[in-house]
Amino acid sequence: MNFNKLNDEEIRVIENKGTERPFSGKYNDFYQEGVFICRKCNTPLYTSDTKFSSGCGWPSFDDNIENAVKRVTDLDGRRVEIVCANCEGHLGHVFEGEGFTSKNTRHCVNSVSLSFSK
Repeated sequence: MNFNKLNDEEIRVIENKGTERPFSGKYNDFYQEGVFICRKCNTPLYTSDTKFSSGCGWPSFDDNIENAVKRVTDLDGRRVEIVCANCEGHLGHVFEGEGFTSKNTRHCVNSVSLSFSK
């Protein structure tokens, strides 16, 4: 499989499961209509109608495109990591029960793990 060339920060986050600083990512306060795709492999992950403002400092989505995101229990056993189902690139974490939306789910995603397509 061919992947996009990643810069050092993208490698740190996507391949080494890092986290970008809160409120620093270009998609945190970004609300154009379109599709958010995996920066590593271009798989469509989220539609703009599932994005919402949670105030957490990272882009938040209450649902993913069907079968596009895989959930993996973190090594700490407390959080649930989310990865691209196609390339397993690290996206962030998913949280449930916070009450932000009617779906009661928040995908907290690193902007650096995403690209955007209209």
